[in-house]
Amino acid sequence: MKALARLAVCSCLSLAILPAARAAEEAAAAPDAAPKKEEKGEKKKKDKDKDGKKKDGEKKDKHKDGEKYKDGEKKDKHKDGKKKDKDGKKHKDKHKGEPHEFVTAESGVAAGAGVEPVMTTTDAKGAIVESEAPKHSNEGDWCSWLQDHPGRLYHNEENPWFQSFEIGGRFHYQAVHVEGEDVNGLEFNDNYDEFRRLRLETKTEFLKYFKAEINVNLVADDRFRNDLFTDLEWGYDRFDEASLQFDIGKAFGTGPLDGIKLKYGRMKLKMSQEQHMSSDDTYTIERSAIAEKLGGSQSRPTGVTLELDKGDFEFTLGLFSAEDDADFIGGWNDGQFFYGSLEWKPDKDFTMYLDYAQNNLDEDFVYPTDDALGYGWAASLSAVYEKKRWGVMAEAIYGDNGGANLLITRRAGDFHSFVVMPWVWIIEDKLQAVVQLEYWSAPESQGLQLPVRYIRADHENPAVDVDNGRGNEHHYVYAGLNYHFCKDVLKVMGGVSYDELSTRNSDLSAVTYQIAFRSAF
Repeated sequence: MKALARLAVCSCLSLAILPAARAAEEAAAAPDAAPKKEEKGEKKKKDKDKDGKKKDGEKKDKHKDGEKYKDGEKKDKHKDGKKKDKDGKKHKDKHKGEPHEFVTAESGVAAGAGVEPVMTTTDAKGAIVESEAPKHSNEGDWCSWLQDHPGRLYHNEENPWFQSFEIGGRFHYQAVHVEGEDVNGLEFNDNYDEFRRLRLETKTEFLKYFKAEINVNLVADDRFRNDLFTDLEWGYDRFDEASLQFDIGKAFGTGPLDGIKLKYGRMKLKMSQEQHMSSDDTYTIERSAIAEKLGGSQSRPTGVTLELDKGDFEFTLGLFSAEDDADFIGGWNDGQFFYGSLEWKPDKDFTMYLDYAQNNLDEDFVYPTDDALGYGWAASLSAVYEKKRWGVMAEAIYGDNGGANLLITRRAGDFHSFVVMPWVWIIEDKLQAVVQLEYWSAPESQGLQLPVRYIRADHENPAVDVDNGRGNEHHYVYAGLNYHFCKDVLKVMGGVSYDELSTRNSDLSAVTYQIAFRSAF
């Protein structure tokens, strides 16, 4: 941990020093003196258009792309013309391709704490011209600094070999109290605490068209599990994600290949809207039970994906290995499964997701297996509508257990689920209230199974029987409050949930009280 702290301090110093050095070089290259003013009485030059006439004192000039300046407004064209904003919508980029630096309006030095940065460009003679300030400035605010890539140690788009290097991480901790009644009517009452995540993340951009992302888990806390050999261990556990991406559209130009990316490695399986969200951003302390199932038994399988981003649509096709015992990049000897995802965002308020995963079972296998997915196939349709102060998510899931579950008839068959999650900001970007409702059912007596946390955990009373969390109907409701010290970067979360599961013996019920701390940079 001390080494991580030293690295973070070095990162901050780099961020503070490098921009100032660049600004100093820019200032040194600027002209020593301003152009001389016109002498009084000097005859001014008259601009003429292509017909040799001047109309109403307006100056008409030709842009290099053939556009004219009219009424003092500059119409610029560039090859791309659009870029994505924070909400994923596209807008025109007036400065694409122009060299620029972030300097202060007063002195021209790099923006620092408490100083509003101003974006500048250079004219044909190399003189600095100020333009509109960017939307984000830290203004001495530690939260803005924390949100503004403090771990970016290097960034230079002009370097043909190595464009950027960034480090990040997250630390998640939670404490839980569970009380309920098992399948035999026996009451239980248990407490748990868990170091949920400690993760070091790196992102590297190189050779103009490549991006590598490598994330490592640094804690394994399995104390809640029903296993005599589980414990809390710090240090390297396993890789979370490790992938290499090639930007095909950027490498081969615009046109039909624009927006296409090829990716290979250990990746997260994004089945359901909740799985599309990062664990830093989720509104509930834990995702719903059905979302955990759809994420797969091996939630970081090795695979290859082809991503296409066109207008309001993002489309992903993937082929993944079913191997489930690799800590890094898995092999391809245990079968495969297919994955597809379509995202539609017609405006900044509304988004729809359609996700599908299909196990590719070998019919010649006497004992067909599906280690990576844990089910035969599943489809998820999700919709999110979000305004400034409130929002709602709804999704419907249908699938078939298939795979290894065919060996036990009562665990086979199909399943379906519905999830609704509304939320509201009581204090904008600070205090958030959220409610989540889930219904999950299957025709077979053990056609569904709850996630390991915390009903299936190791109970203090060894006589407690929850039938390993298996049943055929599950009702779930969660209500919580999230207080953001710094939105989605530093927050505390509190929630209470109620589970009711119909098992082959009788009903199982439990109330879970949770509190969590989430931090990321």
